[in-house]
Amino acid sequence: MTASIQVLESSRGPVATQPLEVVERKGLGHPDTICDAVMEQVAVRLAGAYQEICGRVLHFNADKGLLVAGAVDCRMGGGRVLEPMRLVLGDRATFEWRRKRVPVKDIAVRAVHDWFRTHLRHVDPAKHLRCQVELRPASAELQSVVGRKVPVANDTSAAVGYAPLTPTERLVLGVERFLNGSAFKNAFPETGEDVKVLGVRSGPTLTVTVAMPLLASAIRSERAYFERKAAVQEAIRRFVQREAAAGLTVRVHMNTLDRPGIGMAGMYLSLLGTSAEAGDSGEVGRGNRVCGVISLGRPASAEAAAGKNPVAHVGKIYTVLAQVLAERILRTVGGLREVTVWLTSEIGRPVSSPRLAAVEVALRRGISPKMVEPAVRRHVRDALAEIGPFCEALARGEYGVC
Repeated sequence: MTASIQVLESSRGPVATQPLEVVERKGLGHPDTICDAVMEQVAVRLAGAYQEICGRVLHFNADKGLLVAGAVDCRMGGGRVLEPMRLVLGDRATFEWRRKRVPVKDIAVRAVHDWFRTHLRHVDPAKHLRCQVELRPASAELQSVVGRKVPVANDTSAAVGYAPLTPTERLVLGVERFLNGSAFKNAFPETGEDVKVLGVRSGPTLTVTVAMPLLASAIRSERAYFERKAAVQEAIRRFVQREAAAGLTVRVHMNTLDRPGIGMAGMYLSLLGTSAEAGDSGEVGRGNRVCGVISLGRPASAEAAAGKNPVAHVGKIYTVLAQVLAERILRTVGGLREVTVWLTSEIGRPVSSPRLAAVEVALRRGISPKMVEPAVRRHVRDALAEIGPFCEALARGEYGVC
């Protein structure tokens, strides 16, 4: 069964040349990003356990995650947790195969605890988190999908990826990674991980708005809060000034709800570094796209890659593959300004043979579609021919999904 491959010339200029861009990045400690990252960790651990115990990845999808906010008594100088956060992990898994038991619940809980300990400095999952595992056995029909010699799509879906990131997208992504990077946290240990960055570019003017809590334990007065906030904002301004593309005028705002003179109600303070401690819940699929940002001027599918089966869930496979392909084509085929890749599946059809693979290209001056089409098609065919090793790498967690 052969995939239909189309190569199309873009009917509009690259996104970076458009008059308006709106780009968002939900950072490491944002409740939605926590859900995506944790459920992907569960998926990687389950895939590894199935390989070790059964010799292959069996049917599962751990992509239904809901982080329910807890409750805290947060005040200047510290506070205490009144009610822990609750993480509900759901969907389907294989618990037994040919009389071999797989400890699905234990694997999932360990994966969750390990992720929190590694990424959120002030969250002790044993004390601050409760896990509610709602993974259940799947239907026989869907279990059979992963047992076939030639992997077939478990769903009819569509996916899209694009490259390159625009200067605005790169800067928004870079600001969050800077604020959650080890060097910044060493310099500003009083900052939390729940960083959210919004970039709005109108022509050559880009406004970057950052939300990031300061840790209550490090702030003992309103004056101390606004002094540390000013220092953090200056560090962001210097980073942006250094990293912004030529020709961009960038303005930086931080914690814009703050109001001096009204105490706790006028400061963004956190006990644990994430709003999930009390103020905000999270859910899989509401966070960043596979490319790392939420860009409102780009095409997007409704697929949430995090937590899905890496060898059978075609929505996950194609979502990541579309992004990887777009980046690869742009990097290796000359004459391209921008690349967008669409992949569509049909349930029961081999994963290596999408119903449609379409590549839209924005070309540089003097380049025609015929000049690039053979190389673009070759990249698509090669990627589909190597879908097996690609899925194995996906199962090992080698590709980020948020």
